[in-house]
Amino acid sequence: MSVTLAHVLAGVGAELAPPVSLDDIHVIRHSFRPNDEAALRGPEDLTDERVAAYTREQDISSRRFPADPPRLWVILIADGKNRSRLWGTFENHGELVHERTEACRYFDLRPVEFLAPLKDRLVIDWDNPRSWHRSASSESAARMQVVEIADRDKVPFPGFDGVLLTHHQLQEMVIDPRYTDWRAALAEVQGIYLITDSSNGKQYVGKADGSERILGRWTSYARDGHGGNVALRELAYESVGEAKRVKTDHARHFVFSLLRVFGPSTPSSEVNTAESHYKAALMTRKFGLNRN
Repeated sequence: MSVTLAHVLAGVGAELAPPVSLDDIHVIRHSFRPNDEAALRGPEDLTDERVAAYTREQDISSRRFPADPPRLWVILIADGKNRSRLWGTFENHGELVHERTEACRYFDLRPVEFLAPLKDRLVIDWDNPRSWHRSASSESAARMQVVEIADRDKVPFPGFDGVLLTHHQLQEMVIDPRYTDWRAALAEVQGIYLITDSSNGKQYVGKADGSERILGRWTSYARDGHGGNVALRELAYESVGEAKRVKTDHARHFVFSLLRVFGPSTPSSEVNTAESHYKAALMTRKFGLNRN
Protein backbone atom coordinates (compact mmCIF):
# COMPACT_ATOMS: atom_id res chain seq x y z
CA MET A 1 0.00 0.00 0.00
CA SER A 2 1.29 3.48 -0.89
CA VAL A 3 1.97 5.97 1.89
CA THR A 4 -0.05 9.17 1.60
CA LEU A 5 0.12 12.60 3.18
CA ALA A 6 -2.86 11.69 5.36
CA HIS A 7 -0.98 8.64 6.69
CA VAL A 8 1.99 10.80 7.71
CA LEU A 9 -0.14 13.49 9.35
CA ALA A 10 -2.27 10.97 11.21
CA GLY A 11 0.78 9.04 12.40
CA VAL A 12 2.60 12.09 13.74
CA GLY A 13 -0.58 13.54 15.25
CA ALA A 14 -1.38 10.32 17.11
CA GLU A 15 1.94 10.49 18.98
CA LEU A 16 1.21 13.89 20.51
CA ALA A 17 -0.52 14.61 23.81
CA PRO A 18 -3.27 15.46 23.31
CA PRO A 19 -3.46 13.75 19.90
CA VAL A 20 -3.90 15.84 16.75
CA SER A 21 -6.49 14.52 14.32
CA LEU A 22 -6.73 15.17 10.59
CA ASP A 23 -9.68 17.46 11.28
CA ASP A 24 -7.28 19.72 13.20
CA ILE A 25 -5.04 20.24 10.15
CA HIS A 26 -5.29 22.33 7.00
CA VAL A 27 -2.73 21.85 4.22
CA ILE A 28 -1.58 24.80 2.09
CA ARG A 29 0.67 24.74 -0.97
CA HIS A 30 2.55 27.89 -1.97
CA SER A 31 4.24 28.44 -5.34
CA PHE A 32 6.94 31.00 -6.11
CA ARG A 33 5.89 34.04 -8.15
CA PRO A 34 9.13 35.91 -8.93
CA ASN A 35 7.47 39.02 -10.35
CA ASP A 36 4.92 39.55 -7.58
CA GLU A 37 6.34 41.58 -4.69
CA ALA A 38 3.41 40.61 -2.48
CA ALA A 39 4.03 36.88 -3.00
CA LEU A 40 6.84 34.46 -2.19
CA ARG A 41 9.28 35.17 -5.02
CA GLY A 42 11.97 32.58 -4.35
CA PRO A 43 13.76 30.46 -1.71
CA GLU A 44 15.15 33.57 -0.04
CA ASP A 45 11.59 34.46 1.03
CA LEU A 46 11.13 31.24 2.99
CA THR A 47 11.72 32.79 6.40
CA ASP A 48 9.23 32.35 9.24
CA GLU A 49 8.33 36.03 9.07
CA ARG A 50 7.84 36.20 5.31
CA VAL A 51 5.87 32.96 4.99
CA ALA A 52 3.68 33.92 7.95
CA ALA A 53 2.99 37.36 6.49
CA TYR A 54 2.02 35.83 3.16
CA THR A 55 -0.06 32.99 4.59
CA ARG A 56 -1.97 34.95 7.23
CA GLU A 57 -3.79 37.01 4.59
CA GLN A 58 -6.77 35.08 3.22
CA ASP A 59 -9.81 35.90 1.13
CA ILE A 60 -12.88 37.21 2.90
CA SER A 61 -15.05 34.67 1.08
CA SER A 62 -15.57 31.35 2.87
CA ARG A 63 -15.91 29.75 -0.56
CA ARG A 64 -12.24 30.50 -1.22
CA PHE A 65 -10.91 29.76 2.27
CA PRO A 66 -12.65 28.17 5.29
CA ALA A 67 -14.63 30.52 7.51
CA ASP A 68 -13.26 28.77 10.61
CA PRO A 69 -9.97 27.11 9.57
CA PRO A 70 -8.35 24.41 11.77
CA ARG A 71 -5.71 24.92 14.41
CA LEU A 72 -2.67 23.67 12.47
CA TRP A 73 -1.71 24.89 9.00
CA VAL A 74 0.86 22.66 7.28
CA ILE A 75 2.76 24.59 4.61
CA LEU A 76 4.17 22.96 1.48
CA ILE A 77 6.25 24.65 -1.22
CA ALA A 78 5.92 23.73 -4.90
CA ASP A 79 9.04 21.86 -6.01
CA GLY A 80 8.21 21.10 -9.62
CA LYS A 81 4.93 20.55 -11.44
CA ASN A 82 3.22 18.44 -8.76
CA ARG A 83 6.05 17.84 -6.30
CA SER A 84 5.57 19.69 -3.04
CA ARG A 85 8.10 19.88 -0.21
CA LEU A 86 7.26 20.41 3.45
CA TRP A 87 8.25 23.85 4.72
CA GLY A 88 6.76 23.80 8.21
CA THR A 89 3.65 24.35 10.32
CA PHE A 90 1.83 27.32 11.83
CA GLU A 91 -0.61 27.23 14.70
CA ASN A 92 -3.69 29.34 13.99
CA HIS A 93 -4.66 31.49 16.97
CA GLY A 94 -7.68 32.88 15.20
CA GLU A 95 -8.62 35.76 12.97
CA LEU A 96 -7.57 39.25 14.00
CA VAL A 97 -10.98 40.75 13.31
CA HIS A 98 -9.83 44.33 13.75
CA GLU A 99 -7.55 43.90 10.71
CA ARG A 100 -10.31 42.65 8.42
CA THR A 101 -10.89 44.54 5.18
CA GLU A 102 -13.59 44.28 2.54
CA ALA A 103 -11.46 41.77 0.65
CA CYS A 104 -9.29 39.96 3.20
CA ARG A 105 -9.10 38.33 6.61
CA TYR A 106 -5.89 38.20 8.65
CA PHE A 107 -4.97 35.38 11.01
CA ASP A 108 -2.63 35.19 13.99
CA LEU A 109 -0.17 32.48 12.89
CA ARG A 110 2.72 31.24 15.01
CA PRO A 111 5.39 28.67 14.02
CA VAL A 112 5.22 25.31 15.84
CA GLU A 113 7.33 22.15 15.81
CA PHE A 114 4.68 19.84 14.36
CA LEU A 115 6.42 17.81 11.59
CA ALA A 116 9.72 19.61 12.29
CA PRO A 117 11.86 16.44 11.77
CA LEU A 118 10.42 16.20 8.25
CA LYS A 119 11.05 19.84 7.25
CA ASP A 120 12.60 20.03 3.76
CA ARG A 121 12.61 16.21 3.62
CA LEU A 122 8.98 15.20 3.08
CA VAL A 123 7.94 15.47 -0.59
CA ILE A 124 4.43 14.66 -1.76
CA ASP A 125 2.65 14.53 -5.11
CA TRP A 126 0.08 17.36 -5.05
CA ASP A 127 -2.51 16.00 -7.44
CA ASN A 128 -4.07 19.29 -8.57
CA PRO A 129 -1.77 22.37 -8.57
CA ARG A 130 -4.72 24.68 -9.27
CA SER A 131 -6.16 23.78 -5.87
CA TRP A 132 -3.73 25.31 -3.39
CA HIS A 133 -5.26 24.30 -0.03
CA ARG A 134 -7.39 21.54 1.44
CA SER A 135 -8.39 19.88 4.69
CA ALA A 136 -6.10 17.07 5.81
CA SER A 137 -9.22 14.95 6.35
CA SER A 138 -10.42 15.39 2.75
CA GLU A 139 -10.48 12.59 0.20
CA SER A 140 -8.00 14.50 -1.96
CA ALA A 141 -5.46 14.62 0.89
CA ALA A 142 -5.91 10.89 1.36
CA ARG A 143 -4.94 10.39 -2.30
CA MET A 144 -1.76 12.47 -2.27
CA GLN A 145 1.20 10.10 -2.39
CA VAL A 146 4.44 10.54 -0.48
CA VAL A 147 7.17 10.76 -3.13
CA GLU A 148 10.14 10.70 -0.78
CA ILE A 149 11.43 11.40 2.68
CA ALA A 150 14.91 12.58 1.81
CA ASP A 151 18.06 12.31 3.89
CA ARG A 152 19.68 15.52 5.06
CA ASP A 153 23.09 14.79 3.57
CA LYS A 154 26.15 16.93 4.10
CA VAL A 155 26.88 19.43 1.36
CA PRO A 156 30.47 18.72 0.22
CA PHE A 157 32.86 21.66 0.12
CA PRO A 158 33.73 22.23 -3.58
CA GLY A 159 37.13 23.79 -2.98
CA PHE A 160 37.79 27.52 -2.81
CA ASP A 161 37.61 27.90 -6.60
CA GLY A 162 34.16 26.30 -6.62
CA VAL A 163 32.48 28.51 -4.03
CA LEU A 164 29.38 30.20 -5.49
CA LEU A 165 26.49 31.06 -3.16
CA THR A 166 23.31 33.09 -3.41
CA HIS A 167 22.49 35.17 -0.35
CA HIS A 168 19.88 32.62 0.70
CA GLN A 169 22.45 29.82 0.41
CA LEU A 170 24.95 31.94 2.34
CA GLN A 171 22.45 32.24 5.20
CA GLU A 172 22.12 28.46 5.24
CA MET A 173 25.88 27.92 5.02
CA VAL A 174 26.68 29.86 8.20
CA ILE A 175 24.24 27.89 10.41
CA ASP A 176 23.12 24.64 8.72
CA PRO A 177 24.85 21.47 10.04
CA ARG A 178 25.05 20.18 6.45
CA TYR A 179 27.66 22.86 5.70
CA THR A 180 30.10 21.90 8.46
CA ASP A 181 32.94 21.30 5.99
CA TRP A 182 32.35 24.68 4.35
CA ARG A 183 32.58 26.53 7.65
CA ALA A 184 35.72 24.67 8.66
CA ALA A 185 37.45 25.59 5.39
CA LEU A 186 36.33 29.22 5.26
CA ALA A 187 37.26 29.80 8.91
CA GLU A 188 40.91 29.04 8.11
CA VAL A 189 41.62 31.50 5.31
CA GLN A 190 41.92 35.18 4.61
CA GLY A 191 40.94 36.26 1.14
CA ILE A 192 39.47 38.47 -1.54
CA TYR A 193 35.82 37.89 -2.36
CA LEU A 194 33.37 39.10 -4.98
CA ILE A 195 29.69 39.99 -4.53
CA THR A 196 27.73 40.26 -7.77
CA ASP A 197 24.24 41.73 -8.02
CA SER A 198 22.69 39.34 -10.55
CA SER A 199 19.89 41.81 -11.32
CA ASN A 200 22.20 44.41 -12.86
CA GLY A 201 25.72 42.95 -13.02
CA LYS A 202 27.25 45.39 -10.54
CA GLN A 203 30.05 43.97 -8.42
CA TYR A 204 31.72 44.56 -5.08
CA VAL A 205 35.26 43.43 -4.23
CA GLY A 206 35.96 42.91 -0.55
CA LYS A 207 38.57 41.41 1.71
CA ALA A 208 38.65 39.35 4.88
CA ASP A 209 41.95 39.57 6.71
CA GLY A 210 43.40 39.11 10.16
CA SER A 211 41.41 37.00 12.62
CA GLU A 212 38.07 37.65 10.89
CA ARG A 213 38.72 35.23 8.00
CA ILE A 214 36.25 34.61 5.19
CA LEU A 215 33.69 32.87 7.41
CA GLY A 216 33.52 35.74 9.87
CA ARG A 217 33.17 38.34 7.15
CA TRP A 218 30.50 36.42 5.28
CA THR A 219 28.53 35.76 8.45
CA SER A 220 27.92 39.50 8.71
CA TYR A 221 26.56 39.53 5.14
CA ALA A 222 24.30 36.61 5.97
CA ARG A 223 22.90 38.59 8.89
CA ASP A 224 22.16 41.96 7.27
CA GLY A 225 23.07 41.75 3.57
CA HIS A 226 25.54 44.66 3.62
CA GLY A 227 28.23 43.87 6.20
CA GLY A 228 28.68 47.57 6.93
CA ASN A 229 29.91 48.41 3.41
CA VAL A 230 28.81 51.90 2.36
CA ALA A 231 27.32 51.20 -1.08
CA LEU A 232 25.74 47.94 0.00
CA ARG A 233 24.29 49.58 3.10
CA GLU A 234 22.65 52.24 0.92
CA LEU A 235 20.91 49.47 -1.02
CA ALA A 236 19.43 48.25 2.26
CA TYR A 237 17.47 51.43 2.83
CA GLU A 238 14.95 53.41 0.89
CA SER A 239 13.61 56.85 1.62
CA VAL A 240 10.18 57.14 3.18
CA GLY A 241 9.57 60.86 3.43
CA GLU A 242 12.35 62.08 5.70
CA ALA A 243 12.74 58.71 7.38
CA LYS A 244 14.56 55.54 6.39
CA ARG A 245 13.19 52.04 6.09
CA VAL A 246 15.13 48.80 5.93
CA LYS A 247 14.62 46.90 2.68
CA THR A 248 14.70 43.34 3.86
CA ASP A 249 15.01 41.85 0.39
CA HIS A 250 17.83 43.99 -1.01
CA ALA A 251 20.33 41.10 -0.99
CA ARG A 252 18.11 38.56 -2.77
CA HIS A 253 20.08 39.00 -6.02
CA PHE A 254 23.57 38.83 -4.47
CA VAL A 255 25.95 36.02 -5.47
CA PHE A 256 29.10 35.40 -3.39
CA SER A 257 32.36 33.91 -4.71
CA LEU A 258 36.07 33.90 -3.91
CA LEU A 259 38.72 35.56 -6.08
CA ARG A 260 41.79 34.56 -4.07
CA VAL A 261 42.54 33.00 -0.70
CA PHE A 262 45.51 33.41 1.62
CA GLY A 263 46.79 31.41 4.55
CA PRO A 264 46.19 32.68 8.09
CA SER A 265 49.76 33.99 8.45
CA THR A 266 49.77 36.10 5.26
CA PRO A 267 50.54 39.76 6.10
CA SER A 268 47.65 42.20 5.78
CA SER A 269 49.70 44.29 3.35
CA GLU A 270 49.69 41.44 0.84
CA VAL A 271 45.92 41.00 1.20
CA ASN A 272 45.42 44.76 0.74
CA THR A 273 47.53 44.76 -2.44
CA ALA A 274 45.46 41.93 -3.90
CA GLU A 275 42.22 43.70 -3.03
CA SER A 276 43.35 46.87 -4.81
CA HIS A 277 44.39 44.85 -7.86
CA TYR A 278 40.99 43.18 -8.23
CA LYS A 279 39.13 46.45 -7.74
CA ALA A 280 41.20 47.94 -10.58
CA ALA A 281 40.96 44.87 -12.81
CA LEU A 282 37.20 44.54 -12.44
CA MET A 283 36.71 48.34 -12.45
CA THR A 284 34.38 48.12 -9.47
CA ARG A 285 35.19 51.65 -8.31
CA LYS A 286 34.00 53.13 -11.61
CA PHE A 287 31.20 50.77 -12.59
CA GLY A 288 30.50 48.73 -9.50
CA LEU A 289 29.76 49.05 -5.81
CA ASN A 290 33.18 49.92 -4.36
CA ARG A 291 33.57 53.45 -3.02
CA ASN A 292 37.31 53.37 -2.25
